[in-house]
Amino acid sequence: MITIKTEREINLMQEAGKLLAATHKEIRKMIKPGITTWEIDEFVEKFLKENGATPEQKGFHGYKYATCASINDEICHGFPRKEPLNEGDIVTIDMVVNLNGGLADSAWTYGVGEISKEDEKLLEVTKECLYKGIEQAVVGNRLGDIGHAIQSYAEPLGYSVVRDFTGHGIGPTLHEEPFVPHYGLPGKGLRLREGMVITIEPMINLGSWHATMGKNGWTARTRDGKKSAQYEHTLAITSDGPRILTLQEDE
Repeated sequence: MITIKTEREINLMQEAGKLLAATHKEIRKMIKPGITTWEIDEFVEKFLKENGATPEQKGFHGYKYATCASINDEICHGFPRKEPLNEGDIVTIDMVVNLNGGLADSAWTYGVGEISKEDEKLLEVTKECLYKGIEQAVVGNRLGDIGHAIQSYAEPLGYSVVRDFTGHGIGPTLHEEPFVPHYGLPGKGLRLREGMVITIEPMINLGSWHATMGKNGWTARTRDGKKSAQYEHTLAITSDGPRILTLQEDE
């Protein structure tokens, strides 16, 4: 079921989004060769607790961590681990914050130390895909308009768009309808209505879009072993256009 949020509910989610954005800004300072995603996960849980919030994904279908930490060829849902990050890695940190019942979800991909030009371009294109999708998140448009904007930007540049995982509605629970594909045809799919809150979170690969599931039952990797990046915002559909609830001021 799709829930339409009130202004009060959206404002509550935006407060969670501000804290989530602040958490990502702290993570940005931490990312360097030698740090572990386990340390990042511990920091996130502590930082959220100190600010009166909880990591919503911890315990979701038995998931054990405050964050997902996906490295290099991992598309999404990577487990935090105690092995250090290396120079040249890329790592996506994804989290959902619950602050006073308001939820916000955002993922960000970080380069570790100095990364290759190829990986820099992957991150740049993926972030641009996010904003191309957000531009289409207006009242009266359809879900296919979002997906088409992303796909028609990424694929001519030689990148692929992951099919197996999508954006989604959010609030009052973590994953709700509608599901938001990052590929598709313009003018097709569910029509966007004022008061809907969704995530747009394109996962863009250097190689094929095909994924394979890891033995842990959670972590998806690229089938060809090439790198994948992801950027995600939570946004509300309003009469004034898309309202990004997880905006980082200097992103």
